Amino acid sequence: MAGYVHPLGSRYASPQMASLLSPEVRVGVWRRLWLALAESQAELGLEIPARAIEEMKVALDTADLERAREHEERTRHDVMAHILLFGEDAPAARGILHLGATSAFVTDNADLVVMRDALRLVRSRIVRCLRALADFASEHADLPTLGFTHFQAAQPTTVGKRATLWAQDLLLDLEEIGHRIESLRFRGVTGATGTQASFLELFDGDGNRVDALDQAVRTRMGFRESYLATGQTYPRKVDQGVAGTLAGIAASLSKTAHDIRLLSHLQEVQEPFGSEQVGSSAMPYKRNPMRSERVCALTRHVIALAQNSAVTAATQWLERTLDDSANRRLSIPDAFLALDGALVVSENIFRGLVVNRDVIARRLEAELPYLACETLLMRATSRGADRQELHSRIRRHAMASRKRELERRLAPDVLHRISEDPVFRAVGVAEDDLREAADARRAAGRAPEQVRIFLGRLDSAIEPYRSEADRLPEPALRV
Repeated sequence: MAGYVHPLGSRYASPQMASLLSPEVRVGVWRRLWLALAESQAELGLEIPARAIEEMKVALDTADLERAREHEERTRHDVMAHILLFGEDAPAARGILHLGATSAFVTDNADLVVMRDALRLVRSRIVRCLRALADFASEHADLPTLGFTHFQAAQPTTVGKRATLWAQDLLLDLEEIGHRIESLRFRGVTGATGTQASFLELFDGDGNRVDALDQAVRTRMGFRESYLATGQTYPRKVDQGVAGTLAGIAASLSKTAHDIRLLSHLQEVQEPFGSEQVGSSAMPYKRNPMRSERVCALTRHVIALAQNSAVTAATQWLERTLDDSANRRLSIPDAFLALDGALVVSENIFRGLVVNRDVIARRLEAELPYLACETLLMRATSRGADRQELHSRIRRHAMASRKRELERRLAPDVLHRISEDPVFRAVGVAEDDLREAADARRAAGRAPEQVRIFLGRLDSAIEPYRSEADRLPEPALRV
């Protein structure tokens, strides 16, 4: 029978992220947690048969998920279904599986393991995006372009400098995700309500051995610390923090994609477009920025999901309530899958951006007479004129020139008006000043130098993660 297929897994996310969040990997982590618990209990003196541990090791990745579903249909309990299944796969361990533990021992600790690995994958994708942006910024560090504020013509910048704005946001995200990975802790071995009562019973009231058990299991699962206080679950504030980190990355990607869509409308910078790609089923001439649009769509989902995790954290009842369970099965994987898909598309865009230099030059040249006004304002003020009076005079000249340009389709004459203004003439504003003020490269200020300084610091920031990012295969758009 036909069934729903989640587009995040089938269409957008990378195979690496889809695999990491798969049921097979999740169950494999559950079994490793049960193994770590049994091994640690054996080390601390509990009677755990050596054969049980041997059989558990052999069966770590052999779970029959269809058989697990049969158990779950009967027991109506997912963890119990897998305890029964693991007992079938490792019969010698059946009597000691899950000894002293509650369901959250495997579900919550596994979530933390998977989230840690998923965050590392996201970090690698951020690094790849930063490297692509760095290459683009370096290539176009000196290319003047019209800058915009309020999406209105402002002062010139360079194409490379604009790219560093995109990269700066992601660099902040790289710092944030590093903090998030380092601050993740283990839920630990704490029992049904976090009191460790069941484990205290197993160790005849010896709290030191209970602490040693928690440390041994934690170390086996690759964590340095456990949360100091838990109920049945780890604090859902952790999920809220992770979701916020992912939403922050999503906001950065969305801002950049929106910028590229605006530049695409201006035809100054365009995303890659395949030789057989179709922009519109009705209008064959269109070159829609569909990749950037996809980034905006996916990141919007991630940003919205941050609110979901905040609500979950805000509605925990005492030691725990089950109404977060189904929600977290949806919201946490969705956030990682959607962001991963957005990062894959973003890297593809950054590596294939097309810069239309002639279009950029024409638009900049058309606006340069107006853009030169700020330079002339600075120069005349430095020669003793009143800055406020000059500002007022330039504003009147610019508005008159723009009106003439729009209504009569004549070239802007704002610089001529300024050159004839007696206040500017009185402080010696001459033809050389007008010519220098209208030089696009000069008007872009220190932008090229700023690009090179930024890229040097960026290179240092991503160096610790370079090899990790290099191990990922080249991302490919799945559709």
